[in-house]
Amino acid sequence: MADFEVAAPTSADAFARLAIELHDAPGVEETVDAVVQFALQALNCMYAGVTLAARGSQPEVAAVTDPVVSDVYRLQINSGKGPLITTLRDRVTILIRDTTQDQRWPEWATKVAGLGVRSVLDVPLSTGDSQRATVGVLGLYSAEPDAFSEDDEAIAHILARHASVAVASARHEETMAQAVDARKLVGQAMGILMERFDLDDDRAFAILKRYSQDTNTKLRDVAQQLIDTRKLPH
Repeated sequence: MADFEVAAPTSADAFARLAIELHDAPGVEETVDAVVQFALQALNCMYAGVTLAARGSQPEVAAVTDPVVSDVYRLQINSGKGPLITTLRDRVTILIRDTTQDQRWPEWATKVAGLGVRSVLDVPLSTGDSQRATVGVLGLYSAEPDAFSEDDEAIAHILARHASVAVASARHEETMAQAVDARKLVGQAMGILMERFDLDDDRAFAILKRYSQDTNTKLRDVAQQLIDTRKLPH
């Protein structure tokens, strides 16, 4: 990853270089890693992390700068309570000035304080469309109480906006790549059926689709199994 100028890590130039790096990142994993590493340099935090929303399942811990962040996240994901869960659900920024004093999530806060984390700042990653769900959450942490100033919060929001667009773009590109891959697999499987049973393409596709529905298996996976084993699933 590129090194950012220590003298002015929050300058427009630094954010411009971050935007380029995020644009050039080959995937979601590399994108969120660049975000948390920049956060360490640009903000008054000791640790940083990104969790991403996952459809129909628990939030995904996508990047952390220290194992303690994973512990902070897991406590919330397992219980379904905490600032991360609220930020993800309600698209609101949550600042905890001192985990030993905050009473909103007392059980979680006590455990987090025991991990040595006193200040927490969770910022939603969203693309600006109020109709869309939150992409994820940028979490910033410090062992010092009241560590985050108004300037830190403002910079965190700028970073979150950059991250939101980059993550959404990287996810879209990965989804498109998977769709292209799936079409190629289905095409190969159809070719096998057409050659083996002297079928036209419509009939070959209908067979794959029927097996997919009957076995409750994704069409892509049915195709992959046929290619690998030359047999359809039972």
